[in-house]
Amino acid sequence: MKKGENNQTQAGKNRGIVMPDNVVHEHMIIRAEVNEPITSEQELKDWLNDLVKIIKMKIIKGPYVSYVTKEGNRGITGVVMIETSHISIHIWDETSPALVQCDVYSCADFHRGEVIMHLGMMKPEKIEYMMIDRTKKISCETPHHHRHKTSYMHIRRALET
Repeated sequence: MKKGENNQTQAGKNRGIVMPDNVVHEHMIIRAEVNEPITSEQELKDWLNDLVKIIKMKIIKGPYVSYVTKEGNRGITGVVMIETSHISIHIWDETSPALVQCDVYSCADFHRGEVIMHLGMMKPEKIEYMMIDRTKKISCETPHHHRHKTSYMHIRRALET
């Protein structure tokens, strides 16, 4: 064994990557259509900061936010680096409803229902999301679809079951 290597490092070289048992690789991919999109940089920074707190993660850099004015891609985009990976979002505000694409990737467990509920401030009509488990190989759940009219309380109930 070389200086600075441990048994896991050596095992990784000999048999493939060995990850500690408590590390997960959860990737939540969200597509939502919303009626009240975030359009200000400060509001998106606050939204990202709040989401990190809600899912009990720790910020290491950011959030970084900028409004994009390019036609066809106009909207606000943001990213925050968390101790266990990252959260990114782009909100296209040229359409009605506005389109939201968001990724939450973490090497620690988080509750997907808390992420969905946090999107509620943008008054979603429709939310689709998929969880990808990247721990040992890439495997996907069947995508989840939710349509909203006046309330999304039924989502909370569905996610709790």
